[in-house]
Amino acid sequence: MLGVYALSEGYSDQYYVKALKVRRLIRNDFDAAFQNVDVIVGPTVPTPAFKIGELVDDPLQMYLSDICTISANLAGIPGISIPCGISASGLPIGLQLLTGPLEEEKLLRAARMFERETDWHTRRPSF
Repeated sequence: MLGVYALSEGYSDQYYVKALKVRRLIRNDFDAAFQNVDVIVGPTVPTPAFKIGELVDDPLQMYLSDICTISANLAGIPGISIPCGISASGLPIGLQLLTGPLEEEKLLRAARMFERETDWHTRRPSF
């Protein structure tokens, strides 16, 4: 709703165009990285998973749990999250893989290679 208001009130140059420029800078950084590597690997979330309903009253923590995956959306590149461990409290830990634009086949191949070498995808969390 706020976005529609801002665009309709003549703020498009001030906010939307600036956001597009920032998006382009993020994409440029990823493009440069993919000149040297095929896949970027990182965490899916900054902390282990939380129990269902645990953070319902804490929207900031809910937002922060998505912070690691936002860059793929902003840059418009493919990403996948796969299981890579279990925390001390028995909850799953995710691994995020990113590849260059239109390289979904490479992304899925890398994820499958990880699954083939580990058994994390067969384990179930204890609640």
